Amino acid sequence: MKLWTVADVMTTDVVTVNEQAPYREIVDLLATRQISAVPVVDDFDRVLGVVSEADLLHKIETEGHPDARRVFEGRRRRARRTKATAVVARDLMTVPAVTVMPHTLIPAAARRMDTEHVKRLPVINDLGRLVGIVTRSDLLKVHLRPDRDIRRDVVEGVLHRVLALRDGTVRVEVHDGVVTLVGELDRHSAAITAVRLTEAVAGVVAVQDRLTYLFDDNALAIVGGA
Repeated sequence: MKLWTVADVMTTDVVTVNEQAPYREIVDLLATRQISAVPVVDDFDRVLGVVSEADLLHKIETEGHPDARRVFEGRRRRARRTKATAVVARDLMTVPAVTVMPHTLIPAAARRMDTEHVKRLPVINDLGRLVGIVTRSDLLKVHLRPDRDIRRDVVEGVLHRVLALRDGTVRVEVHDGVVTLVGELDRHSAAITAVRLTEAVAGVVAVQDRLTYLFDDNALAIVGGA
């Protein structure tokens, strides 16, 4: 069963800028390419930071209302004030950049985006060099997989390869990413495994469990451990 990774959905044609890229150039780049952020890289394509629309907007937010320095100024307020007066990428970018590796599983990448409150992740190799970028919409591509491909992965990857079930033991139906499993297995643990592994198949939205079993080995394990 194939586990989808960032490498399967990332964009490899990444728009980048160097540290000396001017403010106006970055704004024009985002507008022209219809993107919301751009990685800042050095001469070796190592990611130094990311300039996003939010970073650029600090300048507009303070127009006509200069943000005076305060005696007790928090780190975030100081960073906003610095970016409001910045004119090149080095002073505009958010650092450190939140990155992932190509082999990162899609669920892990999604959790990282949520935890770090970012909308995209530069993808780097073992040397720290940029090889792609993955956005929220890229991660959602996994749910565009055709139902027939999802069904094939469930049947071949889960039922045949992992559980070693014969054809016809479990009927698999897939509609709009929702998988229905119908059939009778010998053990309760096998039914649980079938459902859990099916849920992990790329593109599965939900699993309708209609499996039955002949022997409840889970109940036996509970009794034995008591």
